[in-house]
Amino acid sequence: MIFNLTVPTLISRIITLMIAFTFHEFAHAAVATALGDSTPKMHGRLTLNPMAHLDPMGTITLLFAGFGWAKPVPINPYAVNRKTGAGMMLVSLAGPATNLILGTLAAIPLRFGWVPLTATTSPLLPSAGDFLLEFLFINLALFFFNLLPLAPLDGEKVITYFLPDHWVDVYDRIRPYSPFILLAIVFILPMFGLDLINILIRRPLMGLALFLIGR
Repeated sequence: MIFNLTVPTLISRIITLMIAFTFHEFAHAAVATALGDSTPKMHGRLTLNPMAHLDPMGTITLLFAGFGWAKPVPINPYAVNRKTGAGMMLVSLAGPATNLILGTLAAIPLRFGWVPLTATTSPLLPSAGDFLLEFLFINLALFFFNLLPLAPLDGEKVITYFLPDHWVDVYDRIRPYSPFILLAIVFILPMFGLDLINILIRRPLMGLALFLIGR
């Protein structure tokens, strides 16, 4: 992927990631704040300033390898759960939901033909259609990826809220190993012919993207 990356695609990804990561983390901070947690604001995360949210290594990795992360927003679980027992679930769900909204908004001009799906011809700048497609795909990728039910991803907090208590205990025992399981899913299993990322993310991503743009 690194060697096939063109300048227009790189520009599209940089702009997209600044917006996608920023709104994703801001959504976490905003929902936590609305639920009574002052921690995100104290740490300067209740802002749409990308510099407050971007992780340099996570951004570079996603640019070139399709796998990355932003700085996690510090949250006080006890504070957000005081108003509702679903506090942490709602805070966690806010980030991926925001990426889904951003992706859907990018699809609207493509679906109604307001922006043509013309290929980039400039050696430096992406066409509007190519930019919107890149914006759509990356935001949907972040939506699906972050909903994987493994720590430290948002999906782990979402699924544990809906699980019966005895299953939560099982999840608690698995949690310390979740990052290693995630790394194995992304990097190791495909070497043995089991590409769960393709099954769990790429296929539903493409299906949803084609549905949103009306193809």
